[in-house]
Amino acid sequence: MIERMTVVLPEPMAAQLRAAVEAGEYASTSDAMRDAVRLWSERHRLRDLETERLQQAWDAGKASGRHGTLDFEELRREARSRLTAQDNESGRAG
Repeated sequence: MIERMTVVLPEPMAAQLRAAVEAGEYASTSDAMRDAVRLWSERHRLRDLETERLQQAWDAGKASGRHGTLDFEELRREARSRLTAQDNESGRAG
């Protein structure tokens, strides 16, 4: 089923729409508007998926039980220590 709607656009947008049709990008302004609505719908769907992904990450973080302030110097020391251990293991294997 198709429903007819009237859409009011500011002149610069209307000019862009007409230019796209004249350039052959779309068969009609209706085709261009349908494409715009599809893109808008897809953007909303992706935003909903991203929100869900962030909620899952938040929940997983809370469930991990780790919280509090971070000591970035300690994190750097631990990372350097792991890298040094990996380098040492790589040197022994070769």
